Amino acid sequence: MIYGYARISSKFQNIDRQVRNIKAVYPDARMIIEVYTGRMQDRPKWVRFLPTLKPHDKVVFDSVSRMSRTSDEGFADYKELYQRDVELEFLNEPQINTAVYREALQVSIPMTGTDADLILRGVEQYLMKLAEKQIKIAFDQAQKEVDDLRQRTIEGLETARLSGKQLGRPRGRYITEKERKAKNIILKRDKLFGGDLRPSDCMKVIGISRSTYYKYRNDLFKKEA
Repeated sequence: MIYGYARISSKFQNIDRQVRNIKAVYPDARMIIEVYTGRMQDRPKWVRFLPTLKPHDKVVFDSVSRMSRTSDEGFADYKELYQRDVELEFLNEPQINTAVYREALQVSIPMTGTDADLILRGVEQYLMKLAEKQIKIAFDQAQKEVDDLRQRTIEGLETARLSGKQLGRPRGRYITEKERKAKNIILKRDKLFGGDLRPSDCMKVIGISRSTYYKYRNDLFKKEA
């Protein structure tokens, strides 16, 4: 069975690109769509999906960053699935597909039943350690690209705000000073934009209702969708 896994970390992001890229290569892939806004490790569909995978199943990702948000957590899942003979394919990072490392390990010299096996086991352990290093580098690089994109989006919004442009609103609509100040605080303090406050705390600082807060927050994040 071939599965495609697509994940976004905010309801304001668009998941269509990931699905489209996977379907372009595997049109019959069964898609697992994950949308969550909680903590990084809260991936309920992925957690339920993992135990159901069988040997020789394949899971396809648009990018390794969609598998996990941290390299340690990602490699732990990678190693578990590798050992269960599940194939993992990353469209943007084919150098860390499980097939690459399976091929490398298969060319190892077979065990001899002698003391030389100690050396051969060391070679296998070294290959897996090398795989771990390369996979973690790929995870970190992919996440850096995601973080850089988000930072550029935030900086673009701030530049637009400073130049007097309206943020996320149709032309012709007047933005009040209160709304402008509220959005400025959201950009600086909300954790979604790299700040230090949760939405519940940030809306208390601003003094606006929950519905108004998320309306403003949605406006600010539209360009990343």
